[in-house]
Amino acid sequence: MRHRVAGVKLGRSPAHRRALFRNLVTALLEHEVVRTTDAKAKELRRWGDRMITLGKQGTLHARRRAASIIQRRSVLKKLFDEIAPRFDGRAGGYTRVVKLGVRRGDAAALSIVELVEQAGAKKEKAAPKKPQRRRDSGKSKQAAEPRRRRAAAG
Repeated sequence: MRHRVAGVKLGRSPAHRRALFRNLVTALLEHEVVRTTDAKAKELRRWGDRMITLGKQGTLHARRRAASIIQRRSVLKKLFDEIAPRFDGRAGGYTRVVKLGVRRGDAAALSIVELVEQAGAKKEKAAPKKPQRRRDSGKSKQAAEPRRRRAAAG
C-alpha cells in the first residue's frame, strides 16, 4: 500500500526523477508553458505551485529554497520579481494542466502545463461575442470544382 507516499516514481531513480522535475520546473517558469506527458504534468503541477508559493513569500529563506530547485538565476529572478506578484490575490492553483491527446510515435498521453495568469493577459472580462452566422459552403465548393477540372483538362 502507498499510504502517505507523495509523488510518482515514473520508473526512474530518485536522483533522475529530481533532476527531471528540476528541469521541468525551470522550463515552466521560464516559458510559462511546458508540453509533457500526463503523469509528468500532474506531478509538475505540484512542484510549480510550490515554487510560486515560495516566490510569494519573498523571504531570503524562500529564495534559497527555490534556488535549490530552479536551475538558472535568471529564472529565479523572474519568479520572485514577475511571476509571484501576479498571483498575490490567489490562494493556490497557479498552474493548469490541459490534455492534448496522444503522441504520434508511442501513443503516450500528452498535456500542457501552463501558468493560470499569463503575462500581459487582461484581467477584465470581455463582452460576450455574437455567434457568427454560418455561410453556406456547399454552393461555393460545387461551383469551384468544375472550374478546376476544366483548367486541369485544358
